[in-house]
Amino acid sequence: MTAEKLAVRPEGGGVVGDSPYPRRWAAMVVLILAFMLDLLNVTIVNVGLPAIQRDLDASSTQLEWISAAYLLAFAAALITFARAGDLWGRKRLFLLGIVAFGITGLWSGFANGPAELIAARAAQGLAAAALAPQVMSILFTLFQGRERATVFGTFGIVAGLAQAGGLLLGGVLIGADVAGLGWRAVFLVTVPAAAVLVALGAWLVPESRVPGSARPRWLSTGVLTAGLVAMVFPLMEGRTFGWPAWIWVCLVAGALAVLGLAVAEHRRPAWRAGALLPMELFRNRLVVTALTVQLVAFAAFTGFLLVFVLWIQNGHHYSALDAGVLTIAFSAGGLAMAGFVGRLIVRFGRAVVVSGCLLSVAGTLGVLYGAPSGSTAPGSVDSWALVPGLAAIGVGMNLVMPTLSTLFFSTVPPEHAGSASGIYSTSQQFGAAVGVAGMGTIFFTVVDGDGSSDAYATALTASVLTATAALLISAALSLALGRPPKKAG
Repeated sequence: MTAEKLAVRPEGGGVVGDSPYPRRWAAMVVLILAFMLDLLNVTIVNVGLPAIQRDLDASSTQLEWISAAYLLAFAAALITFARAGDLWGRKRLFLLGIVAFGITGLWSGFANGPAELIAARAAQGLAAAALAPQVMSILFTLFQGRERATVFGTFGIVAGLAQAGGLLLGGVLIGADVAGLGWRAVFLVTVPAAAVLVALGAWLVPESRVPGSARPRWLSTGVLTAGLVAMVFPLMEGRTFGWPAWIWVCLVAGALAVLGLAVAEHRRPAWRAGALLPMELFRNRLVVTALTVQLVAFAAFTGFLLVFVLWIQNGHHYSALDAGVLTIAFSAGGLAMAGFVGRLIVRFGRAVVVSGCLLSVAGTLGVLYGAPSGSTAPGSVDSWALVPGLAAIGVGMNLVMPTLSTLFFSTVPPEHAGSASGIYSTSQQFGAAVGVAGMGTIFFTVVDGDGSSDAYATALTASVLTATAALLISAALSLALGRPPKKAG
C-alpha cells in the first residue's frame, strides 16, 4: 500500500506537511475513547437484557434482535463508511458518527417497545460503522514507526477494559436505578459521553482523506446488507415459524447474494477498484482461513457471553450488578495476557490461536462443571466455582483475536490492505451476530418450553457444547494458518 501523506488542518487552518502533527497524542486519546465507547455499547447492553425483557414484555426472539440488530448494521455498513471517510474526510465522518451515536443512544433510552428499541439499535450500529473505521485510519496516518506500534498495541488493553467496564457499568447503572431510569440508563449514558467526544474531536483531531479514493457503491452495500440479514434472519426467526422450508431457502439465498456480489464486482472492470469484496483477496487461502476462524470463534465467544448473562440472571436470580461483577473474571483473563500476546505471536504463530481456542474450550467446560444443575434458587450458584472457567475463556479470547489479526494482515497483498481491513471487521461483527442468533435460539428453545431449574441447566449445557464445538472447529482450521513475518514483531 502506498504511503499516504496526511494533510493536517489545525484550528488556524494551516497545513503541516510531512512534520508530525503536534497534538497527535491528545488526538489519540480522543480517538481511542470513541473506539472504547463503541466497544462498551456492545457489552453494557448484555446485563440489561433481562430487565429490558421484563419492562418491555419482549419475546425471546426480540431480545436476540436487540443485540443482533446493532451488530448486523455495523457489519453491513462498515466497509462503505470506511470508503466514505477516505473520500469525504475522516474527521468529518468521525464527528458525524459520534453525533449520530449519541442521538441513537437517546432514542434507544426512550424506546417505548421492543420493535422501536430494535430499530434504534440498528440505527446505532450504523452510527458505530461510521465512526469506528475512521479511528483506525486516522491513527494510521498520525503515527509512524515505533509510535504506531505503541498506539496499536494499546488496543488489546482497551478492548479488555471496555469489556470489563461495559459489563460492570451496565450492572451499576441498572442496580442504582438512576432517576428511576432502570435499564434505560445503559443507553442514555452514551449521550453525554458523545457530546464531550464531539467537542474534543472537533478541537484535537486533524482532518485527512485519500485523494482519488473510490466512491462508495450504495447498491453493493444494499446487496451485502440484504445478504447478511438473510443469513441471520433464519437463525433468529426459524424457531418462531417452526423451521419451514422457506427459512432454509432464505439462508441459502443470503449466502448466494454475498457470493454473487463478489463475483459481479470482479467481472466488471470499472467496479474492481472500489469493490467491497475483491475476489483477488479471497484467492489467498490464508486470508480465507483467518476470516473463517475469526467468524466461528467470535460467534462462540459472543454467543456464550450472552447466554451466560441470561442464565445467571434469569435462571439464578442474580441482579444486573452481581452479574456484571462476576463477568469481570472474563475480561480480567484477557487483560492478564495483553502484555504478552505480541511476543507469543511472533514466536509461535498459529500455535497461539490453537492454544487460545483449546484454552477457551477448557474454560467453557469449566463453567459448565461449576454450574449447579438442581436448583435455580437465589444463592444456589457458587460464584467462585465459575470464575476459573470465565477467566480461562478471557485468556483464550485474547490469544485468539490479536493473533488472527496479525496473521491475517501479514498475508494480505498491499494493494488490498484497505478492503481487507473492512472485510476483517465485518467478519468479526457478523460472527458476533451469528453467535447471538444461533446460541440464543438454542438457549431459548429449551427455556421457553419449560422454565424449571432442569430447563436452565439443559439450556446452559446445550449452549456450552455448541460453543465448544465451534472453538474446536476453529482450532482445527487454525492449523492451516502460518507464522507472521519476523518484522511483524
